[in-house]
Amino acid sequence: MQRARAPGRSGDPERQPSRRDLLAGAGAAAGLLLLGCRGDPVDVRDQAAIAAGGSRGYPGPAIDLAFWTGFTGGDRPPMERLIERFNREHDNITVRMSVTRWGDFYQKVPAAVDSGHGPDVAVMHADQLATAAVHRTILPLDEVTQALGLGAADFTRTLWDAGVFRGRRYGIPLDVHPLGLYYNRAVLADAGIGDAALPRSRRDYLAVLEHLKGRGIQGSWVSPVLYTGGLMFQSLLWQSGGELFSEDGARATFNSEAGVEALGFLLDLIKRGYSPRDVGQDADSIAFTNNRNAFIWNGIWMINTYRAIPGLRWGVLPVPAIGARRAVWANSHNLVLPRQPSTGAGQGRLKASVVFVDWLSRHSLEWAKAGMVPARREARESAAFQRMTEQATFAEQLPVVRFPPAIAGVDSVRASTLDLAVNEAVLLRTAPREALNRAAREADALLSDNLRKFGRAL
Repeated sequence: MQRARAPGRSGDPERQPSRRDLLAGAGAAAGLLLLGCRGDPVDVRDQAAIAAGGSRGYPGPAIDLAFWTGFTGGDRPPMERLIERFNREHDNITVRMSVTRWGDFYQKVPAAVDSGHGPDVAVMHADQLATAAVHRTILPLDEVTQALGLGAADFTRTLWDAGVFRGRRYGIPLDVHPLGLYYNRAVLADAGIGDAALPRSRRDYLAVLEHLKGRGIQGSWVSPVLYTGGLMFQSLLWQSGGELFSEDGARATFNSEAGVEALGFLLDLIKRGYSPRDVGQDADSIAFTNNRNAFIWNGIWMINTYRAIPGLRWGVLPVPAIGARRAVWANSHNLVLPRQPSTGAGQGRLKASVVFVDWLSRHSLEWAKAGMVPARREARESAAFQRMTEQATFAEQLPVVRFPPAIAGVDSVRASTLDLAVNEAVLLRTAPREALNRAAREADALLSDNLRKFGRAL
């Protein structure tokens, strides 16, 4: 994750796509992914059973495994060190990591798998598993996790359930990366605000922002793009009791009263003068690093970015409870096994791949150095992790994290409808209710198309 946004998740900073561009793109992406469904697909359940030997070791001949990820930023070196260690410890398995920006990754993998040249192991975000599963890009892992003895108790129930689609498991969580509230110590100290006044609630947050405003400081900049304004909206929606979509994936529900309230809160920050208008992409984070912004809701991936800036004095808190309940947006990197050609060699590769997946899952504490909360409970409860002060603070939110819903194709739907609505409202071009209602109508049409292609989410 790079610059001042999530790694590999950014768009073109020089051009924000129009609503028409994104609606057309959503349809094109869905059509591209459908390539993975053509032909005579092998029975992925049988292939998963082949891999169910667990981690007892791979007794076969020397083998090279292709491991594909989107770790292009500061998260790449920690993963490279883990792979180097695995290769030293395993004489007959060599893992080679290929890295592609996430935006390209989710187009590259289905096409490669369909052609028979996909990776042996890959990493996917939890919100991408449903789409990959419906296209049979990845294998169900119920037999694998049973052989490995893994269950919710090894992670958390929310993390564990995020890997399930239509009653089958497709991902093994490696980490969780939620939003947090970063604060600039220098800005707050100059305004006479100490640690005792750091905000945990809506009242506290607004009181601090009003105090900062009295000192001429706009303390909480609202971005009109997904990172970070869109993720703020999703967190606030859940805090207000709303949902993004219906459980079956048939309709958008983000235009509820909870959605209007959530988007209204963001606009109030601007209208009250706590945020500038027309905040450019990444401008909120740039202002934070230049001691012009006191608070920023951003992901755990910014830990290593802010640590690397000389002289920047900062800390992090859980996202404050603005609504009636605690909730915060999060996502999770999951280990997946892409579908392999149904050959004898492919069966051997699956057995070796499970050994690697099991080893990597068990070593998620080292992965925490990439600026992540490890998924494994034993890693989070270790003394070593508790010494990672910032990551441990993010981990306090695990009981209230919320993941995007497990609905095939929903990521494209959200990007081409809801994200534009948030953008238009935050830029004060359209009233919140009008923007959300229009986006919901467009989302419903796209969801209807998805239902015809993929069936219901449940």
